[in-house]
Amino acid sequence: LDLDDGQGLGLPADRLGGGRFWFSHDRAAQLSWRLDTRLRAVALAHLIYESTTVPGSVARSFRLCGRSPPLRFRAPPSPDYDSDVSLEPGRIAHAFRALKHRNFRLFAAGQLVSLSGTWMQQVALSWLVYRLTSSPFLLGALAFAALFPVLVLSPFAGVWADRVSRYGILITTQALAMIQAFVLAALVFSDSVHIGYIIALAAFLGCINGTEVAARQAFLVEMVEGRDDLPSAIALNSSIFNASRLIGPSIAGGLVAWIGEGWVFFWNGVSYLAVLAALFAMRVAPTPRRADHGEPVLHTIATGLRYAFGFLPIRNVLLLLMGASLVGYPYIALLPVFARDVLKGDARTLGFLLAAGGLGAVTGVLALATRPSARGLGRIIATAVAVVGLSLIGFALVRNLAGALALAFVAGGAMMVHLAGSNTLLQTVVDDDKRGRIMSLFAMAHMGMVPLGALAAGAIAHRFGAPATVLVGGVLCLILAAIFARGLPAMRVHIRPVYVRLGIIAEENPPAVSARRD
Repeated sequence: LDLDDGQGLGLPADRLGGGRFWFSHDRAAQLSWRLDTRLRAVALAHLIYESTTVPGSVARSFRLCGRSPPLRFRAPPSPDYDSDVSLEPGRIAHAFRALKHRNFRLFAAGQLVSLSGTWMQQVALSWLVYRLTSSPFLLGALAFAALFPVLVLSPFAGVWADRVSRYGILITTQALAMIQAFVLAALVFSDSVHIGYIIALAAFLGCINGTEVAARQAFLVEMVEGRDDLPSAIALNSSIFNASRLIGPSIAGGLVAWIGEGWVFFWNGVSYLAVLAALFAMRVAPTPRRADHGEPVLHTIATGLRYAFGFLPIRNVLLLLMGASLVGYPYIALLPVFARDVLKGDARTLGFLLAAGGLGAVTGVLALATRPSARGLGRIIATAVAVVGLSLIGFALVRNLAGALALAFVAGGAMMVHLAGSNTLLQTVVDDDKRGRIMSLFAMAHMGMVPLGALAAGAIAHRFGAPATVLVGGVLCLILAAIFARGLPAMRVHIRPVYVRLGIIAEENPPAVSARRD
């Protein structure tokens, strides 16, 4: 129980003192109630059970009438323990708490429309390349061209996001992405499309994304005006991304088969108007000048790198993300091969596979959003990567559409829990003046490694087949998850002082306390 004094139990303050206490309930899992002063009486009134006392143990229950058995409280066993019980007004409402901020509501609505168009374009573009070339290698090359610029530009983009207006960066990049979509549509409509043009335009969009992603992730804390609702904002942002991943491919598969790729590119360009309108409608405070504004860019980048890799929790999270993005997540680039050659389908099959992954991702990240804090994310991240590995192994072996959709759902959910959990952990512990640079490293670790993995996966699939490539990636994900899990105890030691400073956990574990309520 979080108690500032003993008023809620009718006890003197010196009997309990301040701090967090944990009630042990027989042999069941420990339960934690975080009580606001206003909620103490209401919370205790809900604890109405039949009273039973076990000699040498703790009380199993409370009783409001008559005498109650002794209550024994003790400190939590580890700093990253997180309870699944909360007396807040519902875990679902807790997950959506970021929507109380006007700027975030505008951003979420615009992103849902715009990102649906982006996913429509991705499906149409990959199908266009495979239709023109029938080459798994060129599918990997397309993913490489679209994402490799993130690896190159992210360090500089992180410095820009820490120095200039993140809001201005978002407006500029969204306008440029809209132009790219209209140019791609014009090439298809004029029958001038060529694989070289497609790769060049994909690289141009990659440069835009490499500049935008760090600013967008760092801008979340400004939209929700602090850290309190940041976990909800990160999870909802990921949910929007994956809800659009569910909507976009489902529409794109039918549109490509019906009216062709050109119209899909055109409607993606139109969809950017939604996010631009949302950005212009926001009320954003002027960006203060940062203290390191005059430092050389390379020196500022080096400072961010020393900060990130000198702190064990950030380093381990980034290294795991780099490894999983390199060996596991590039399977998405091979989905056209699975759709046409393994499952004997067409563009609609590809859309279904992507939509199943998107549905799984939305489910996983919404479950993550119900968590009240960042505690316990280390275990969740390790488990999610292990589930990714197992689902990829199954996906490589399955040969029917129903099984493939089910495994794509599981893989999508686990991948997004890993990504959103890593994002939440990083943004919780990072210093505000380095947020842009750390989020640029997050982008590099994921979006920068995926193209390298996609290029390698395309080459390996060309020689050994897509199923064998995905199978090996799944096994490597299991190994990475085991290595990360082994390092969790050391991470807890380093992360505890940060959680104490932020008020996420109590400053120290209080001694065991016994109390009798008369």
